[in-house]
Amino acid sequence: MTERMSAEEFRAIRHEPKPSKYRNRKTVVDGIKFDSKREAQFYASLKQLERAGQVYEVELQKPYALTVNGQLVCTYRCDFAFYDAIQKRNRVVDIKGVATKDFNIKRKLMLAVYGIDVEVIR
Repeated sequence: MTERMSAEEFRAIRHEPKPSKYRNRKTVVDGIKFDSKREAQFYASLKQLERAGQVYEVELQKPYALTVNGQLVCTYRCDFAFYDAIQKRNRVVDIKGVATKDFNIKRKLMLAVYGIDVEVIR
């Protein structure tokens, strides 16, 4: 004889959170929700460097409009953009476990349109 489950039991099973596609875990630091633990760790280290005066103007999720021949192709949103006082340059950083095809195209467009080489931290 087979066991039957009630509708409530079925709904409870069906609504269990599905793991993320790349197995990353959302993490909160300073009230900011990050897509992964690695991204949150990078933010924490960046904040320490900012307190030490080694980086300035830290921006999270900064958008860049990627326009070619007057046509908006897409928008790239980096994880971190900041000025590095030690290297004396602006840096754009993205934390990636897996570099997707879309990301690779946007990275090349960032270099072509703005002359910015996006740094990838794995």
